[in-house]
Amino acid sequence: MGDLQSLRFFISCLDQRSLPRILQICSGVYFQGSVYELSGSEVCLSTGDLVKIIGLELLSVSCEEIDTGTSFELPTGYTGHFSLIAEDLPYNTIEEIVGLCPVGVDACGSYTFICQNELTIDNFTLSAGKQLTLLSVEVARNGERLARCQVLGQNMASAEILLPLDLRGEFYECQSDRGYSLQEIMSSSRLSCRHFRSEAEKNSGSALIFSPVYEISAIMHMRKNVVKFPSSLEVDVEDVTEQFPDLVFITPLSMTEVASQPAQSFPTMAEILDAPEGNQFFNCSWFHELHSGRQLVLHACSTTTMILASTPKGRKGKQFFIISKSYNGRMRRRAREFESVYELYLASSQTPGLKVSVTRHCEAVEEEGMPALSVGEQLEVLGKAPMDGLGEKSGAAQKVECLICKRTTEVDEDEDEEDEEDSEEISLPLFMAGHFVEKLSDNKKYKLTDLISSTLPLDVKVVTRDKELEKDPLMGLSALQLEETFTETMVLTSLPNQPDRCFELPVRWLQMSLCFTSDHLPWSTSPERHVETVTEVTEKFYYEYHKLVSKIEEPPPRPPKRKPSTSEVAKKSKSKPKSSKLRSAVTKQLDNLSLCEKKEKRAPAPPLPDTLDLPPPLLPRKASSAADSVTVPNTYVKSPTAAYKSAQRLSDADLDSEHDYESIEDTIKNPHESLFY
Repeated sequence: MGDLQSLRFFISCLDQRSLPRILQICSGVYFQGSVYELSGSEVCLSTGDLVKIIGLELLSVSCEEIDTGTSFELPTGYTGHFSLIAEDLPYNTIEEIVGLCPVGVDACGSYTFICQNELTIDNFTLSAGKQLTLLSVEVARNGERLARCQVLGQNMASAEILLPLDLRGEFYECQSDRGYSLQEIMSSSRLSCRHFRSEAEKNSGSALIFSPVYEISAIMHMRKNVVKFPSSLEVDVEDVTEQFPDLVFITPLSMTEVASQPAQSFPTMAEILDAPEGNQFFNCSWFHELHSGRQLVLHACSTTTMILASTPKGRKGKQFFIISKSYNGRMRRRAREFESVYELYLASSQTPGLKVSVTRHCEAVEEEGMPALSVGEQLEVLGKAPMDGLGEKSGAAQKVECLICKRTTEVDEDEDEEDEEDSEEISLPLFMAGHFVEKLSDNKKYKLTDLISSTLPLDVKVVTRDKELEKDPLMGLSALQLEETFTETMVLTSLPNQPDRCFELPVRWLQMSLCFTSDHLPWSTSPERHVETVTEVTEKFYYEYHKLVSKIEEPPPRPPKRKPSTSEVAKKSKSKPKSSKLRSAVTKQLDNLSLCEKKEKRAPAPPLPDTLDLPPPLLPRKASSAADSVTVPNTYVKSPTAAYKSAQRLSDADLDSEHDYESIEDTIKNPHESLFY
């Protein structure tokens, strides 16, 4: 049983290579059961608790001034240097120097000491006060351990001598000029216990002592997760590792750690500690059973070949599946559909001798070298070859990648003799759009293992369900595309109430932690297992998988730019807006303006015609009467204003022409007075 000591001191002197260590909490400062709220993580340290330390991470360094007792923290990345203060205590033997020197014997010339008395080694006498620098420790042929030291003689001449480790004397450490970084001090158990002084303050600074502040990762008894707390907690601990060698702590395991367990660990019972947060990748029933505290039966762990499959977009949207190669359903190959010649080229590179039928008419475009295609024509892909085409400028010739196909048309059975005349070779540019459907010659039912042995992708339809499954999700789908195969590490799992109904947990896609328990398995004899071989996944899983695979596919070739015809050029010239013509006219007028040149004055404006002195001709006013009015008057409501206006209009109609002529003449002669009135 170890000695009672503070947690800070125990951690600062702990060699991390000796982890894990079991500590017992003995005493300390407690408040309501010693509950420390640390960044939202509750840690309970009560007297008698057992803690298993499994890891340390340096957070900062506590620096304390010995003279004043003040302390402050330095970050781990502090770039300053500190000088080591030599101790005044004497060493009695060379062995004490070797065992207590702060940097070890590996650092050549880093530790210097003096001897206050004369030393006699064989026939050699070393006078008192000579400085010795420890270089290394060697073993003689007779097994005696010797310290190789360097001594300075007269005129700065140096010599090396061998001193036996049991040589006695009064040795003192010399002050060294070497500076140490904070990382060097913390990484050495000998240096971390010594006193230092900042190099910036030299001899005037106060003596400093450093103590690291670690974040302790530990497993506590009856705790199902790793707890973390700082080493600066004011508690006293005792090392009881030797007293409890067989103490079992619950160890949380990630899915990767579960998969790395030896085969002898399975089957076993397990409990979910931290369930996966949110359902981002799976649309299956077993995912909803993965919650904290749920018991699982882990049968085995293996690497399985899986097939990524998808359906065409329908009413329910596009669906995605991962299918195990042990799927026992039967499938028929389904004709693939292609919407461009480039897609035909990609499929033919994986399926030599590909035959398709044209499902939509395509008109010929001679400028781009695109032939006409009719519905029902049969095409057999022969290969790819460059062909001469027209360039983008001035009809210059350039090479265009084309797909060479053999075209045949459907003929009647009576015209078999003319088959040779109905076939020809044509060249289809890769940028050409079209609609084609694959021509299949067999109607055989295939196993999944037979299909994935050929080149993928393939379009299939499930015609016979897998009888091992209670409900086959692939049955009833109109089409299914087998895209590619991949290997995945799976943990074969079942629920305790249905140990024979198994499902596979993909390790890479589930972020949760488990712990093995000592509970008994839910069977006396191992049952026959029925594995769920189809797992529906989400669209996010589909795209995240392709990010991991990171396949880079080349884009299809771009069609050449079409040269505009003469009719199109004429239409563009006719459809120029009038604003451009107006803009050009204004521009010409602005160009004629000049600030420097003097131009001739404009001619004066012509005089106004004399006809303005005469009144304008008077047109006869049209007489208005109720009989001539077409509008039907409103007999329900008639406002006083409307009645007044109609009476005024009738009175104006009775005026004679002479009165009208005089009023118009007065208006022309005195326009301002007339307007004011």
